[in-house]
Amino acid sequence: MKPTKLNPGDKVALITLAWGGANTCKDRYLQGKKQIEETFDLKVVETPNALKSEDWIYEHPEERLNDLIWAFENKDIKAIITIIGGDDTIRLLRCLKPKHLEIIKNNPKIFVGLSDTTIINLLCSKVGLTSFYGPTVLFGLAENCGIHKYTVNSFKKTLFSAKPIGTIENCKEGWTLDMVPWTKEGNKIRRKLQKPYDIQFIQGKGTVEGHLIGGCMETLEILKCTELWPDKKSWQNAILFLETSEEMPSVNMFKYWLRNYGAQGILNKLNGIILGIPGGCFEYDDPNYEKKVNAHLKTFKDFDDAIKTVAKEYDRGDLVIVTHVNFGHTCPMLTIPYGVKARIDANKKIISINESGVKENEKEGNNS
Repeated sequence: MKPTKLNPGDKVALITLAWGGANTCKDRYLQGKKQIEETFDLKVVETPNALKSEDWIYEHPEERLNDLIWAFENKDIKAIITIIGGDDTIRLLRCLKPKHLEIIKNNPKIFVGLSDTTIINLLCSKVGLTSFYGPTVLFGLAENCGIHKYTVNSFKKTLFSAKPIGTIENCKEGWTLDMVPWTKEGNKIRRKLQKPYDIQFIQGKGTVEGHLIGGCMETLEILKCTELWPDKKSWQNAILFLETSEEMPSVNMFKYWLRNYGAQGILNKLNGIILGIPGGCFEYDDPNYEKKVNAHLKTFKDFDDAIKTVAKEYDRGDLVIVTHVNFGHTCPMLTIPYGVKARIDANKKIISINESGVKENEKEGNNS
C-alpha cells in the first residue's frame, strides 16, 4: 500500500519513539518544527507524549507505541515524522499486539524516520505499507541556517508528488558529519561541508531492478530474530540499502554484520546493494578536525573492500554494489521509500527509482 501524498497545508504529527530529545534539546526542536512549517507549508502538531522528559519517555515504551497508534488513527494527520532516533525503539515490540498492526494497516499514511526508527519502518513493511527512510526533526530538518536544499528537494519529490522519483544523484555541494551543540547558540553555527563525493559503482555489470529494503545496520542487528525481521520472500530480488550510524563501527564489525546476511542466505537472494556514506561524527571545533576527517575518508575504500570480500565469500562476486550515497547519518540526505522498485545501471552508472512512493489524493485521481 502506498500512502496518500502530502499537500501544502496538511497536518503532520511529530513523534518521539526512543530518545526524548525534543525535551532535552528544546531550542533545536523548535528550530526544526519552525523550518518544517515554513519550508513545506505544513501544519505541525505533536503526538500526546512527544515532548515529555527524557526519563519519562524511557520509562514508558507503551505510551510511545500509543502515540504511534494515535497518529495513525487520527484522520486529520496526513504524515508522521520522527523527532529523533535513539537506541530502544525495540522495546515497543513488548507492547505490540495484533490490533495495533490492524490499525496501521487500515489507516495508511506517510511515516518518515531513520536510524533506530528502522524498526517502525519495518513494522510498516510487515503490514504492507510503504514508509520512508529520511530526515528526522532534530537531524536533517533542524539543520542550522535552513534545511539543505538537497534534503528539501528529495523530501518534496518523494512525499509531495505521485510521479516517479527518478534518478538518484549525490549532492553537488558536498556532505557533512559535523557535530555542533544542539543549543540556542549552537543552532547558529553552520556546519562545514566536505567536498562532494561521487557515488561509487564498485562491483557488478548490467542493469538490475528490485524493491527497496534496508535501513541502519546497527538497528537491523537489534531487530534480527524478532517478529519484525523480514521473511525470506522479502529479500528475494530486492535492492538492499544500508548505512551505519554516527557511532562509527569498525570495518571489521561492518564485515561481521555482512557475513550474517550471507549466512542467512540473504546475499544470494539480492539483486543489488546500495551503501550510504560511512557514518561518524566530528566536533566542529576539534583542533584535530582535519586530521580526523581525512582519516575517516581513508576508511571509505576499506568499507568498499569489506563488502566486496564478503560478497565473494558467499559466491556473489557478480552482485551489483553501489556505495557512498547521500542517505542516513549524513547531511544532506535522500528520502528513500521502502518497497518500491529501484534500478541500478552499473554500466551507465545510474541509480533510479522508477515509481512513486505515494499515491494521489482520491479527489485528484490515483496514479499509483
